[in-house]
Amino acid sequence: MAGQQEPGTERRNDHFMRSVERTMAVLRAFSPSEPEMSLTEVATAAHLDRSGARRILLTLADLGYVRHDGRRFALTSQVLEFGYAYLSRRSLPQIAEPHLRRLAGKLREMTAMAVLEGDDIRYVAQAPSPKLLSVAIPVGSRLPAHATSMGKVLLAALPPEHLAARVRGMKLDRLTRHTITSTADLLADLAKVRRQGYVISDSELEEGLRGVAAPVRDESGVIFAAVNVSLDAHQASPEDVRREVVPLLLATAARIEADLRLKPGPV
Repeated sequence: MAGQQEPGTERRNDHFMRSVERTMAVLRAFSPSEPEMSLTEVATAAHLDRSGARRILLTLADLGYVRHDGRRFALTSQVLEFGYAYLSRRSLPQIAEPHLRRLAGKLREMTAMAVLEGDDIRYVAQAPSPKLLSVAIPVGSRLPAHATSMGKVLLAALPPEHLAARVRGMKLDRLTRHTITSTADLLADLAKVRRQGYVISDSELEEGLRGVAAPVRDESGVIFAAVNVSLDAHQASPEDVRREVVPLLLATAARIEADLRLKPGPV
């Protein structure tokens, strides 16, 4: 805070930039237990005055690393870019894609992985269906979280004490006649997703498209990504999907999690 000497800064080389140190302190202020914070909370956690913390937060928001709803700040999935290159000396897509390809080959359907970015999901990996006329969604594409299976998994993983306010602030556009556009209905649906550990979403993003999604957890058990399978909603009943597709999808998520826990080997 103002008037206090910042910890660990007594001896610094001439090249040392305090602005970088303060920016990193702001980023480290966020945690799984505090994913959304007010300006005052960030300033306190980062040992900065409110003015300095505000300038850093707004700059990070301009760069896409932080989102701001007018009252509270939260990191976006774009910060994961810093860790992807280091993780097991491979990126998250490189770890996930072999597992997604195996699942796509087994089910003959498109599989994908996404992370939450604001009110959308962003595709970070995908494997197209072996079917000749399959249409793949390119990596980097964004889709509304409330209308997608992976979005529901990721929203359901948010801390319950923040979820209601988060959903109330979302624009719940109707994409099909099946899209949930009521805050109360969406919160009830997310509670069900949280209880069962996966989701089957029928025709909410596109008529006739069924999405089945499951969470992917990091080493501490925090859900940070989701994997899914896209199916023709008319090919099988929801009961068949629960019996035949969900176990394979959950097993794929578990294999990705196991690979993420592997330590980097020698170069």
